[in-house]
Amino acid sequence: MKAKLSELGSRQSPSDITRLMAIALERPDILSLAAGFTDNASLPMEDVGAIVDEFASSGVDGKSVLQYGSNKGRERLREILARRTENFDTIGIGKLDRSRFFVSNGSQQSLYLAIQTLCDPGDIVLVEEPTYFVFLEILSGLGVKPIGMPMTSNGDVDATGLARLLEEAKKGGWLARIKALYLVSYFANPTGHCVSQESKQSIGELLNQLDTPIAVIEDAAYRELYYKISDNSKSCLALDSFKELPVLYTSTLTKPYASGLKVGYAYCSDREWTDAMMSVKGQQDFGTANFAQAIVERALEKGDFDRHLDSLRSVYEEKMRALHDSLFEPLSSMGWEWSVPSGGLYLWLKSPHGLVTDAESQFHAACLEAGVFYVPGDLCYPEGRIKDRIRLSFGVLSCDLLKVAAERFVQAARAMTESARV
Repeated sequence: MKAKLSELGSRQSPSDITRLMAIALERPDILSLAAGFTDNASLPMEDVGAIVDEFASSGVDGKSVLQYGSNKGRERLREILARRTENFDTIGIGKLDRSRFFVSNGSQQSLYLAIQTLCDPGDIVLVEEPTYFVFLEILSGLGVKPIGMPMTSNGDVDATGLARLLEEAKKGGWLARIKALYLVSYFANPTGHCVSQESKQSIGELLNQLDTPIAVIEDAAYRELYYKISDNSKSCLALDSFKELPVLYTSTLTKPYASGLKVGYAYCSDREWTDAMMSVKGQQDFGTANFAQAIVERALEKGDFDRHLDSLRSVYEEKMRALHDSLFEPLSSMGWEWSVPSGGLYLWLKSPHGLVTDAESQFHAACLEAGVFYVPGDLCYPEGRIKDRIRLSFGVLSCDLLKVAAERFVQAARAMTESARV
């Protein structure tokens, strides 16, 4: 006898990232440019060890970090994160309501809570093309339909095209089903693109004209992983561009510090939405692990977090250059294209002449045969329509191994090029 699953349970299927990781685990000889893991060698073990020693030597007060915490997260940590978020903004959003901040199990949980409390099955979320493919999996699992927004050649949302899309939705009677618009706004996964302030303002003006509010979800998971300070990394938050709309701004302490601690955070401008997310979160976990929160809180207080982050930026820039430089000359001569990112963990490649690169393609098989692995770019588009893109992650492998992985990738690309000529 099999269990009779709910509608939610019946919609679930193995995630793409789980499938990709399974392939990599089955082939230990493969060098993976797929998973968006962080650099293992630079993880702050000494800093974390010293913080834990502090707790251990603090008697009863220190032991409290091993007790349950609050559902919204540690008050001191939320205060630090609120001030940090305010200081990111270059225009000046003013003081943010501390009661609207909450700590989550990575920013991924914030995204899930947001959709779970905002959308019903059959509702719609507008997304960039391409977008974070695990977010598309969240939508699929909850029965929510992603619709790609028109995009400009520089990677921003095309405001004119978006206006036409919203007008089409109004005329077609499905505007009310559009519950949210999702932006990966800084050094995006997968493209490395930063959404311009002008684009945010244009989107805000369009949404503010609607009778039915559409919430804005700004995913800023990579915001602090710029290589050098720039206007892109310090532009103002969506909170400023969408003042009259419900906005969820979410980020993480995972990527810029220690991924295994799984501490993310979010700010929601809408009280009812915040309360709903907190109710569901309380049902799920009673609050993010208090011990992990206490560690990152102390790291932020002591300055360990920012010292580590400063060094990590240099590490990722060096890794990006190692992969980019190893690929550039041989691939560009074959017609491959990509932009050099100024932050984040990814190169986003376009294959030449429409060469198909999805998981079922000959190119994907050729890469596996050569001993290298990537994320097929079609996963990052609603309905997988675009099949000539590839995401390469340089977060995990050392510079030396990145060069070897690049050689294997080039080997597969050359083999496909020669095959096409024959």
